[in-house]
Amino acid sequence: MSHDPNTDDTPLMSHFAELRTRFIRILIAVLVVFLALVGFSRQLYDFISNPLVALLPNEASLIATDVASSFLAPIRLSFFVALFITVPFILAQIWGFVSPALYRHEKRTAIPLLLSSIVLFYTGVAFAYFVVLVPALKFFVMFAPDNVLPMTDIDSYLNFVVKLFLVFGVMFEIPVLTLVLVLVRLVSVQSLASKRRYIIVACFGIAAIVTPPDGASMLMLAIPMCLLFELGLVLARLLVKDNPQQLPDSDKSA
Repeated sequence: MSHDPNTDDTPLMSHFAELRTRFIRILIAVLVVFLALVGFSRQLYDFISNPLVALLPNEASLIATDVASSFLAPIRLSFFVALFITVPFILAQIWGFVSPALYRHEKRTAIPLLLSSIVLFYTGVAFAYFVVLVPALKFFVMFAPDNVLPMTDIDSYLNFVVKLFLVFGVMFEIPVLTLVLVLVRLVSVQSLASKRRYIIVACFGIAAIVTPPDGASMLMLAIPMCLLFELGLVLARLLVKDNPQQLPDSDKSA
């Protein structure tokens, strides 16, 4: 019986073609949002830098140590904001690629998790801006030596803020991560609960590493991490007993 090797490659090539299409859509979406925001790049940078400017002495200001920094820093911020805004669209494209391979019960579980991850990410970013940023900046300004005038480079400040937002956005995904680990049977609720003290210590250790070197910022990340872990455990206890381990192929959607 003859065998055509091209038939084995057809499904794989179609997957690659769809992946390329979705990747192009993501690039176009980010580019469109970026172009819409680039005209407001200065206003965006003012919005991000106002918390620091309000804390600086009257004779101090933000500075640009590179010739192009005053132009490039706001443009970079516009790109980062475009990425933040398009996160739901990016996740929707990823979901559209992987969802055909999921069973119906897996889709019923995955869709709420996907929506929750988006909400938690934006909540983490908002928490970082409205709650954490000002105390962290106060720490740096307050402890500057008397003979040192704090004048931060705009590129350095942008890197600091983006890192802070990203850290809090990712860390606020802990409930989703906890729930996913339990649902896929990598760990059990009981094993996580029994290791609670070690996880709490790990949360404080991670917070100490990724936040600015002040106790307030560390606590503002570590305490929510612990609470979010507990929330993930509660959700896992409610959902895991109703989650079937395996369903027949007839349950797989077309």
